[in-house]
Formats: sequence, structure tokens, C-alpha cells
Amino acid sequence: MITSVTSSTSSASTSMKQAIGMDKDDFLTLLITQLQNQDPLNPMDGTEFMTQMAQLTQVEQAYNTNTNLENILSALNNSSSLTASSLVGKTVSASGSQVALAAGGSAQISYSVPSAAEQVTVTITDSNGTTVRTLTQGQTAAGTSSVTWDGRDASGNQLAAGTYNVSVAGVNSAGNTVTCQPLVTGRVEGISYSGTSVTMTIGGVTVPFSNILSVTGG
Repeated sequence: MITSVTSSTSSASTSMKQAIGMDKDDFLTLLITQLQNQDPLNPMDGTEFMTQMAQLTQVEQAYNTNTNLENILSALNNSSSLTASSLVGKTVSASGSQVALAAGGSAQISYSVPSAAEQVTVTITDSNGTTVRTLTQGQTAAGTSSVTWDGRDASGNQLAAGTYNVSVAGVNSAGNTVTCQPLVTGRVEGISYSGTSVTMTIGGVTVPFSNILSVTGG
């Protein structure tokens, strides 16, 4: 732990020196040199030096704080990465608005309903935003529900394999809109650490690790 703090302090001092051209050690060296070469008959006032020293120390402390926070965030990210790896092969549910369709196959679309709905409409669109199919469900209780999409468009034509977008809307018995959340549910097939965030592959769909809502088993 002492090594870690010392390392952070050294790193902060280095960053500070790169940013403003000196750290507090350089300032002390400069101060001592000026005092050694001052006119003994007209000595310099040390008050200003002490004020500047205090300000410089505050700046360096700020650099130290930022460096330590970065180290903490890095440790948290590493912890998240380890947690994500342990989910490979397990079944999870995550918020997500996409579904993968295999060639000639069907797809299961899950969604969450916050309160009972008289009717739920699932709209499926392609990569261009064109609606390819609309599925309607009757009375739906609050909680998680799902509907099977046969992979065909409204005319009964089999659609090409790929990733499609999903939106879900509900209406209750009073005619009011019920906000529904499309979900991606399935087995975690892989984890990716590329980019700035950890992502998972579930049923051929890429979902941010932070979108996980539940883990239901292996």
C-alpha cells in the first residue's frame, strides 16, 4: 500500500511538472538559491515566497487526488472485467433493443411490462429503420413476457439473417400508454474488453455489461 501511494505521488508530481514546468521541489530549490544570493543589506521578504509555496502545494495535492481517483477507477474497471468473465455460459437478462435472426430461423423477443397492459405491440425494424413486422399481444400482466417472431415480414416472406431493432409499447385498460422495456435474454456467449466499456454477446447481440438486469443461472 505504501508503495502504491508513493508511486501515485511521484506520478502526480511528474504530471504537474509537465503541465506547469515545476513541482514543489523545484520551487524549494529556487527559493533556497535566491535566499543564498540575496543582498544581505536588502533581504527579500519571505511572505510572498511562503504564499506561493502554499499555492503550489495545493496544486500538487490536487494532482495527487486526481491520480489516486484514476487508480481507484482503474481498480473498479478491473473488478468489473473479472465479474463479466465469470458470466460466460450463464443466462442473463439485460436491457437492449435488438434481436438476432438466424438464416431461416425464428427469434424470441423478451420485454418488461411495469404494469398490467390490455395490449402490447412489438415493432421490429431493419437497419434502415423500416418496419418489417408488427406483433400484437393481448392482456399482459406486469413483469417479463416474451413473444416468438417467426422471422418473416408482414407478407410472410422469410427475412435475411441479421440484427434487427425492437421497440415495445403497451396500452392499459384506461387507454393510457404503458412504457415497456425490450430485453435481451439468453446465454452469455462471450465478453469483449475492446473500447471504453465491457460488452457481452447474448444470442448474437452485443450488450453493454452495465445493462445486466438479472442472472438466472448457468
